[in-house]
Amino acid sequence: MEKKNDRQATWIWYPGDFEIWLGNRMNNRRTERGAFFPPFWKQDSHYVTVEFSRQLDLPDDERIEIAAEGKYNVKLDGHLLFGMPRELVVPAGKHTLCVKVWNQAAPPALFVDGPTVKSGPDWQVTNEDKEWIDESGKASDTSASVYMQAGSWHFNSPSDRPSAFCLDREIIRPVSVRKEGEGRLYDFGKETFGYLRLQGIQGSGTIGIYYGESAEEACDKEHCETLDHLRVIPSLVTDAATGEVTDITDCYVLAGSKALRHVLLVPQGEVSWTDVALDYEFLPEQVRASFTCNDGEINRMWQMAEYTMHLTTREFFIDGIKRDRWTWSGDAYQSYLMNYYLYFDSDCVRRTIWQLRGKDPVTAHVNTIMDYTFFWFLSISDYYLYTGDAAFVSQIYPRMQSLMTYVLDRTDADGMVRGREGDWVFVDWADRPMSKRGALAFEQVLFCRSLETMALCAELAGDTAASEDYRKRAARLRESLMPVFWDEARQALVHNVEDGRQSELITKYANMFAIFFGYLTPERQRTVARRVLHGEDIMPITTPYMRFYEMEALCALGEQTDVLRQMKAYWGGMMREGATTFWEKYNPEDHGTAHLAMYGRPYGKSLCHAWGASPVYLLGKYFLGVRPVKPGYAEYEVRPVLGGLGQMEGRVPTPHGQIRVYADEKKIKVSSDEGHGRLLFQASGMPSSNMGTPVPAGEAGLWQLEILPGRTYIVNR
Repeated sequence: MEKKNDRQATWIWYPGDFEIWLGNRMNNRRTERGAFFPPFWKQDSHYVTVEFSRQLDLPDDERIEIAAEGKYNVKLDGHLLFGMPRELVVPAGKHTLCVKVWNQAAPPALFVDGPTVKSGPDWQVTNEDKEWIDESGKASDTSASVYMQAGSWHFNSPSDRPSAFCLDREIIRPVSVRKEGEGRLYDFGKETFGYLRLQGIQGSGTIGIYYGESAEEACDKEHCETLDHLRVIPSLVTDAATGEVTDITDCYVLAGSKALRHVLLVPQGEVSWTDVALDYEFLPEQVRASFTCNDGEINRMWQMAEYTMHLTTREFFIDGIKRDRWTWSGDAYQSYLMNYYLYFDSDCVRRTIWQLRGKDPVTAHVNTIMDYTFFWFLSISDYYLYTGDAAFVSQIYPRMQSLMTYVLDRTDADGMVRGREGDWVFVDWADRPMSKRGALAFEQVLFCRSLETMALCAELAGDTAASEDYRKRAARLRESLMPVFWDEARQALVHNVEDGRQSELITKYANMFAIFFGYLTPERQRTVARRVLHGEDIMPITTPYMRFYEMEALCALGEQTDVLRQMKAYWGGMMREGATTFWEKYNPEDHGTAHLAMYGRPYGKSLCHAWGASPVYLLGKYFLGVRPVKPGYAEYEVRPVLGGLGQMEGRVPTPHGQIRVYADEKKIKVSSDEGHGRLLFQASGMPSSNMGTPVPAGEAGLWQLEILPGRTYIVNR
């Protein structure tokens, strides 16, 4: 029986459809020197007709309101009602309410609100109503329709339509302006993103607008990555790239958003303007984490990483704000992890996962990149661990299945996946030649973890037979990794095997993932750390993308002291070069404008790239030491490691609260809002606590203490 409740009605849609539609809008905003530049992978669309249904059991007659994005009809107990009713009185008793919505331009969406009947994720949706009628007019008694739980976000009023979603804006102003040739160069003081505003445009002529993440880029009119041109005549402004004509008012706002720190405006003819500002565009995230310590450089590093994440967390987690502004699975995977230690925005994780996957049939790897397909799988097991949201796993599971079927069709007789024609085997941007032929150890390690993920998710979705099959496949592949790729003489995994022969090349990639995935014995972990991660003859990693995992592997081995040193050298090196956000790539051996170049272009490098923000994750997970042990932080571990810091303190978000940690060489303080925790710490003697009793944890000098929510534990060691 339906009961009155305080739950808000919310707009609902077919799961994944709004995300795919919104992603298409975002991914197709990229321009390259004024030219439209769409993604080069398959883009899907929403279902144009969706049926929404709900079984009702009402104690009293109930008046409900109905709003829809699109044309719709309403059926009550199978009877089609006249027109498109905006209000409906549903009699007391049991009923089936169905609303079918059609919309070609935007995802069909529905909003229903009454005292007890409210649209939400408990409604069922289908894109195929497989009912049929025979020659006598009798409707079928059974249906092969596949129903799913509705998708939703936070659109909680009839007027707050999903198709009208946009990010927030606020006006910001440059911190300085100077004359530069015939134009003026405006400096906004730090990396930012938005829509340029020109006030007081007068006269006739053209205005050239040249954007730059650096002053050098903005001033190089022939090579800057992004630009605009405006043609001005009295009372009219024409965007030269799109042909859009706008009446001149007091303020002209350009239609296209850009990343910039600097912008150069150059007039030609008798044209002028009085002022320049920016409509700064952003997703209003709440920072739920913090980190401070006695090292000011590390504090600034955390703050810069947080700002980098802020700029690249938009409708979805994107790569960088200047060039691509796309959802890339490898970039997003790291953003998810950093998000769990900064915002804990589960909605944005789900949106990005849906958007990246798209729809069946599967015709290529995610983003066309083999490794990015595997990161997509891994992101779902991580999401479940951090949030405990099994409902989402069950909802996305069918698309996991079809994508894994595509992967399995591309394996060889040994069960290993290889790149085929049309596949992009990426791994990393490397400064030396790196073979992508044959079976790559790195890809097999990711593939093995993906099969383990499939086994877990199939079990959560109730598909026990498939779970067992995936588990067996993962076990067989894991057993073959060492015989195929391990070089006993060099005590490391080789980069690849081609024509049955191990490569002479050893790279860090497979070795470091094998460490934190637990695929190596403790003895081999130590050997790999010494010979590969610290090996002077091994190709160094120069992207924050893979340094993320290199630092994680070292932290997993307890080498936080070395990680702190490397963070100060690498991320600190970018800061010393004047960075205000972290970059797509950094090679300490580069100097001057060489830091700006990439892809054979003088300013091709992104100076605000999501994968550069990894200090947020490393400091939260491996220095404060907070990580979930069971899904949704039902159980968690706190293992603070100073790593050379004198003292540190911070907050790590959980699904419904926070875990707070303070540590110095003598004292640890921990409190939490939810879950059952275990504090692990080193002590030279017998430690004491203000509550509870520390007990030995098995390793020499390691102690543990049970942590319950709502209490503050102070340990002296």
